[in-house]
Amino acid sequence: MTAVLALIPGLPFAAAVAGLLGSRWPRGRAGRPDPAARRRAAWFAIAPLTGSAVLTLWLAGALSRGTRTSEGFWAALLPGRVAGAYPVIDTGSLPITLSLQADGLSVLTGGLVVVIALAVQVYSVGYMRDDPRYPSYTAFISLFTSAMLLVVYAGDLILLYVGWEVMGLCSYLLIGHWWEDRANSRAAIKAFLVTRLGDVGFLFGIFTLGTAAGSFRIDDVLRAGIPEGTLILGTLLLLAGVAGKSAQVPLQTWLPDAMAGPTPISALIHAATMVAAGIFVIARLYPLFLGAGPTLDALAVIAALGMLGAALAALAQDDLKRVLAYSTISQLAVMAAALAAGSDQAAIFHLLTHGGFKALLFLCAGVVIHHAGSNLLGRMGGLRTALPITFVTMTIGFAALAGLPPASGFFSKDAVLTAIADGRGALRPVLFASALLTAGVTGAYATRAWLRAFFGPARAEPGAGHPPESGGEAPGSMLWPLVALAVPSLLFGFALPAFGGAVHGETAALGQAAALLGIGAVWWAWRRDPEQDPARLLGPLRGVCERGFHVDAVYAALVTRPVLRLAGGVGRADVRVIDRAVRGAGGTVTAVSRLVRLAQTGNAQLYLTGLLAGALLIAVAAVMSG
Repeated sequence: MTAVLALIPGLPFAAAVAGLLGSRWPRGRAGRPDPAARRRAAWFAIAPLTGSAVLTLWLAGALSRGTRTSEGFWAALLPGRVAGAYPVIDTGSLPITLSLQADGLSVLTGGLVVVIALAVQVYSVGYMRDDPRYPSYTAFISLFTSAMLLVVYAGDLILLYVGWEVMGLCSYLLIGHWWEDRANSRAAIKAFLVTRLGDVGFLFGIFTLGTAAGSFRIDDVLRAGIPEGTLILGTLLLLAGVAGKSAQVPLQTWLPDAMAGPTPISALIHAATMVAAGIFVIARLYPLFLGAGPTLDALAVIAALGMLGAALAALAQDDLKRVLAYSTISQLAVMAAALAAGSDQAAIFHLLTHGGFKALLFLCAGVVIHHAGSNLLGRMGGLRTALPITFVTMTIGFAALAGLPPASGFFSKDAVLTAIADGRGALRPVLFASALLTAGVTGAYATRAWLRAFFGPARAEPGAGHPPESGGEAPGSMLWPLVALAVPSLLFGFALPAFGGAVHGETAALGQAAALLGIGAVWWAWRRDPEQDPARLLGPLRGVCERGFHVDAVYAALVTRPVLRLAGGVGRADVRVIDRAVRGAGGTVTAVSRLVRLAQTGNAQLYLTGLLAGALLIAVAAVMSG
């Protein structure tokens, strides 16, 4: 069991090493990889992930037959538990244990990771078929997947942090995959720096909790009686890292710009890795957060602002991928709201359903963009006949996003609303009102994107797209993942009873009413004039929402420009003060040395004359002083 647990993240890591070492394949014409080399790279990417998926399924079955060793919901869901301890690193103070552990929470999240990563790798075979750096691209995806699985299965906070940081590196490399375009490289740098800012707090939170508990092992930290003040400080510091990785207020600005990367990377980051890591970490350490009431209150404020603000921003975007990016920020805030209300079950259930339908939506968006030759909704339209499979699968994804039955999002959204309605905290009414408004706006932007992409007049210029040579809507390697992901997006919601929940009539009715109001408003606006963008319903707020409420401008005014001015001042002080002082000291020493050199002529007669004169002066002084 321990060996199987190590193989689940180990296989993608081995695939990454093999892919990177084999990235210098023989080149074909025009610098493209040799076709045989591309096939080898695809096998390196897909086969190990398939192995990890099979092992995860086997591990889940083994845990389901195990003996219950602890209390709590996740122990009831999958009663077994696997924990493997490997070498211990002696640091001179608190040791670091290279340990892995698997329980119900980690196996469910790990299953989501490997399924989405496998779908992305298969999809990329067709999507990136003309990319000259395809082998290294697949290797970085494998490394990204391995790092996320290390976060999921880590039994030690320092080991978890290693996976956390490797994900940040991989996101930089993958977002900037097409680095020749300056906008792409700038987006990659922005994602790296913003998430690093949050990671500083995350690392100090680990140090705070580990020092207070006397161990970095997660089980030891959860069992330790940490004083309340230390607990609040440590969890607040962890929350900074969570806000960075999961793109929550105020560190959410990197995620929309991350759309500069290839669409499969967007699906991977937005569905199963990176952004999901923050929500998972809170759930993994949830007993600590439950003991830190002010931290959950801060999380509630972040969630209330993020879910509604990002939903409004999504409604105003014309770029299809940015619509989905802001949607991810909003849906992650919905999960954070469930955690703030006291329900990790509802949060993880929505994490699982969201991972499925958001990956589906991004991969469908890749087909749509590929066909239309543009990311902009204003240049799409009438694609339902040209892309029938994509139309059906993306319709399922949008239905799940809007929370319409029987799609999975309906059940998980109701679970979150119920958790908030029955939850903790003085901010519960504000959180519930924000969640209902978010449900309405989510229905509106999902319907708007669906209508503008697939209905109305065709707005793409003839020949703008790049249909595959086969004449179909996309290669089979791109369509099969869509069909596979559409199934859980439609049916996974029926697993709600396994998560200890059931559909609650009142909250379900309120959520549906809000969603239908948003859908109806957009449908009415579109029916009146299909040529006009239904986002005009936002009125004067549209410009503000389209620019993400000018958060980037605020950062530029409050952080970027002051730091640049400070850096310029430091540079000038270095030149005018420090360098001048150094040069002045050197000049003084040079001048003094010239005077000293006057006594060093090399004339022995002059030296002897000086010696005799000095002796005479000493003798005279001695006589005169008695």
